[in-house]
Amino acid sequence: MSSLHQNAVIFDGLVISNFTRQVLEDMHSGGITAANCTCSIWEGFEPTMRNVARWMRSFEENSDIILQVHSTADILKAKAEGKVGIVLGWQNTSGYGDVLDYVPLFARLGVRVVQLTYNTANSVGSGCYESADRGLTDYGRDLVAAMNAAGVLVDLSHVARDTARDAIAASTKPVSYTHCAPAGLKTHPRNKSDEELKLIADKGGFVGVTMFPAFLARGKGSTVDDYIEAVEYTINLIGEEQVGLGTDLTQEQPPEFFTWINRDKGDGRKLVDFGEALELGGFRRSSEFPSITAAMERRGWKADRIERVLGQNWLRVLREVWGA
Repeated sequence: MSSLHQNAVIFDGLVISNFTRQVLEDMHSGGITAANCTCSIWEGFEPTMRNVARWMRSFEENSDIILQVHSTADILKAKAEGKVGIVLGWQNTSGYGDVLDYVPLFARLGVRVVQLTYNTANSVGSGCYESADRGLTDYGRDLVAAMNAAGVLVDLSHVARDTARDAIAASTKPVSYTHCAPAGLKTHPRNKSDEELKLIADKGGFVGVTMFPAFLARGKGSTVDDYIEAVEYTINLIGEEQVGLGTDLTQEQPPEFFTWINRDKGDGRKLVDFGEALELGGFRRSSEFPSITAAMERRGWKADRIERVLGQNWLRVLREVWGA
């Protein structure tokens, strides 16, 4: 592990692993300062609340290596104490149960990053695998306003193009693709076109680049170097100050988990057949995070660019959205 990696603030914009003690230890040993950790996808209000409650127990049981993040000051605290800061995040708005008053409620519990739709349509708008993209609904506009007011980052990673465009226009605070890849390197329904990436950046938004092999240029043969190629492509398109990492790591998830997330609402139609490896070559555990920094160094990046992309850029946008 290089001194640059050891000293940097490192933020992962999306992790959806099975957060066992071993996974948390791997995040810790990999030098991750903080991460947006998914705790709701298809679940409604009550099961989502149970998921949050399990995290509260985990914060107590694993307090030697993790702490909960409510502000960017907590991220810096995690760095100072040598712990991993956990931001609770959702990949769908179903946990709100279409009740706007639940937005500030969950925000107080630490849910500070929420994706509007997960792959398909809901009361907010359309997902990227929905056959028709009808854009952001009127309720969706109200929800975005509520999220802005509560300091919750609007995530558009799995959101359909027109719905995302509407949300970018409706939000008074920066929004994000927390985990996406550029369609300019590989055409895929989940990837974002140059136009989409420029639009979110022009509105002050943020892009976290994913390492999911199916979205990278070489597919299942992709390595960490291919991942950094996607990051650099995005930087060249929108600038290095609005780009970060969002690995979408799914460490220790059982096969049934992938079946569940790949069906509409968890048990409906199958959404996509990736047909490719779920893990990047040379990167299967968060403990291998130093290999990302090493790949940036091999590419000849200067230290200040590496530090920005590893975490400083995330700190800036989260501070702007969260207000602290």
